[in-house]
Amino acid sequence: MTIVFKPTETFHDDFTYRNSDAAILRFPFPFGEDAYMYSVNIEPHVPVGPSPVYLHAFDVDEHYVAECRERARVLALDPGRCKVLPHMMTAQWDTLELIMESFARDYPEHFSLSKNGSTWTWQNRLLGIEDKFTFGDAATLPYPPFEYITRQAQGDFTLQDQRNDNLFVDGGMVTTQADWSLEFDVGMSFHEWHGPVPLAHQIGVFDRALKFLLRLQQAQPVRRLNWTMTINPRLDTSPENYPVWGPDRLTVTPENVAQKVHLRVELQTLFRLPRSNAILFGIRCYLASVDELARVEKWRKRLHRVLRDLPPELETYKGLTRFRQMVIDYLAPFDDGAPLAKGCQPDQTSL
Repeated sequence: MTIVFKPTETFHDDFTYRNSDAAILRFPFPFGEDAYMYSVNIEPHVPVGPSPVYLHAFDVDEHYVAECRERARVLALDPGRCKVLPHMMTAQWDTLELIMESFARDYPEHFSLSKNGSTWTWQNRLLGIEDKFTFGDAATLPYPPFEYITRQAQGDFTLQDQRNDNLFVDGGMVTTQADWSLEFDVGMSFHEWHGPVPLAHQIGVFDRALKFLLRLQQAQPVRRLNWTMTINPRLDTSPENYPVWGPDRLTVTPENVAQKVHLRVELQTLFRLPRSNAILFGIRCYLASVDELARVEKWRKRLHRVLRDLPPELETYKGLTRFRQMVIDYLAPFDDGAPLAKGCQPDQTSL
């Protein structure tokens, strides 16, 4: 399908971000059942699934150009959102190669990569970029290799170094995060990084996840979904910018709740990198307002049931306390209580 890009939409101030009908129907809705609880929920990252977002290694959609511009804006204000520890240079080049090869293979109308020995030529026609560089020589690129390529990709990325039977967050490009800080987390071990998450530690989710990821194999990437909710279609909800976005929660009313509150879904992908043995962790963020989701019959009923029965610990951790009941009250009239088919996919093909 031809992608119609929306290059001028914004994720701050006037918030012109909207999803087309096609984007709503391909949204990676995360609830396959009427109740939610943390789980490992890791599966192979293969080109099948309940949404087209799973069809390629890295999804490119109608928001690509606008999201890359938003990333450049955030980096101009705070260059520290991209940070990689010095021993991760090999992993930087691994990442550049993986994303370039994936984009060129999956979207040849927009990206191309040609190689002549160690001399590579990269074209990104969507952003008007063409660069010839020497693979392995960072001085031949306008930015370090990890920053160079992740400026041209949607979503956040971290680099996990594996040592001492553990994973350490030793690098990242993080400008679209849901209230966590790369500056604070860089260098942390797997359990330290996930320390604030309630319930999951007690039920052993992170112990099982770490054991699984330590055995992750090259060319066998995996994925999972995570979710929270955000006020306004704001990608950058970093702790550093809390004074900017935190007060948004006070602006939600019963009259505007469907337009203001957005379901924020992260498609998290993990790739074992070939030379460094590090793991690239992609965190692709998708936003859809409650009124966009309510256009899908199955989703408006299921979202109502999930939020209504959410454990209080998760409501607090996900920061939903001020507006969760308003969303439930908005969705309740749509829910007749009839059984819903299991699975995340919409049960309709048009809106």
